[in-house]
Amino acid sequence: MNITRRSLLATSGAALLSTTLPHRGWTETRLQLGGGIEILTLSDGNLTLPAEFIFGPMPKDELAAILARYNMDPSAPLTPPCNITLMRHGDTLALFDAGSGTGFQSSVGALPDALAAAGIDPMDITHVIFTHGHPDHLWGALDDFDEALFANATHMMGQTEFDYWMDDATVDSIGAERASFAVGAKRRLEILADDMVLFGDGEMVLPDVRAQLTPGHTPGHMAFVIGQGADAVMVLGDAIGNDHIAFARPEWTSGSDQDPEMAAATRGALFAQITAADMAVVGFHLQGGGIGRVTQADGGFVFQPA
Repeated sequence: MNITRRSLLATSGAALLSTTLPHRGWTETRLQLGGGIEILTLSDGNLTLPAEFIFGPMPKDELAAILARYNMDPSAPLTPPCNITLMRHGDTLALFDAGSGTGFQSSVGALPDALAAAGIDPMDITHVIFTHGHPDHLWGALDDFDEALFANATHMMGQTEFDYWMDDATVDSIGAERASFAVGAKRRLEILADDMVLFGDGEMVLPDVRAQLTPGHTPGHMAFVIGQGADAVMVLGDAIGNDHIAFARPEWTSGSDQDPEMAAATRGALFAQITAADMAVVGFHLQGGGIGRVTQADGGFVFQPA
């Protein structure tokens, strides 16, 4: 496994890209696996979230002490990055998640710019594989005209996750603060449904790509193991949703998860699996482009960006 390049381009230092990136920076991180598999992460921007959205159910004193290690104010808004994973393997050019598009928050939706900066045409994407149906992962699959942005791609989602968002009852059961998530997901999935390939836990969705059910953040959330053995990497999606509290205290419940207790159990199982296999990870909301390693420390875990 070899991390071949990491580049950070900001508008102030990338005048060549100023016509396509007027307001945003761009992050690209590359990871070379065996068998000719290359992983890139591309930035869709960052979310802006109230601290309570994640920290609400956590013990305040211990939370503050942990966040101090990261120079974080427990009351300040959170601005987690959004890292889109792209896999090149032979003729396959697969995206894991599609970003937010322009209908969610103004600080996200940069994926088309990042693809352009990387020299990738959306029409060349062969597969879009969703970890789950939240806005920052799904809504960017459609353009501003409600047409598929990746028009030549096969779109793929876990059966349980697809059924959950397509269920008319979800909007009433998900809670008022997430009702717009349900409405937006159903509308987009209805448009994509004719081209949607559904899969289950443990299935090989592509050669060398295995789906792994990681529920809790959403009912059918999927992670994906790319590659084999010691050379494998896990695309985490939001199963491990940040590089501070989720690592330091994976057993704590988070307000960002739809089923907090199940999500905490999933995190614990994932950390055991990842550390036992010494597996690299790619996290949607982890810092430094999202690619790195996990080590044990202080009764919890630490993310080490590549």
